[in-house]
Amino acid sequence: MAFGFVIERFGLFLKIIGREESKIFHRQVSFIIGESFILLASFLAIYSIVQHKRILRTIKTADMPEGYNLSPGMVANGIIGVLGMIMSAYLFWGF
Repeated sequence: MAFGFVIERFGLFLKIIGREESKIFHRQVSFIIGESFILLASFLAIYSIVQHKRILRTIKTADMPEGYNLSPGMVANGIIGVLGMIMSAYLFWGF
C-alpha cells in the first residue's frame, strides 16, 4: 500500500521538476499504477479476514492455545483495509 502511495506521488514530483520527458508519466501512468497498488493492498487486507475466519471454523476449540486472542489481527487488517480505501478515495478526488 505504501509503495502504491509512493508511485502515485512520484508523478507529482515529476510534474514539479517539469521535465518534458515526464509529461505523460506525471499523472496518468503513476496515478493508475499507484492507485492499483493501494486498492490491491486494501482488498487483500479485507480478504485475509474472510480467509482467516474460514480457517478458524475448521479448527477445534481444544486445538487452540490457551489465552490465544484471535481478534487483534483481524481488527488491524480491517482498519488497514478501510484506511487504504479512504486514502485511495482522497487521492482520486482530492485534487
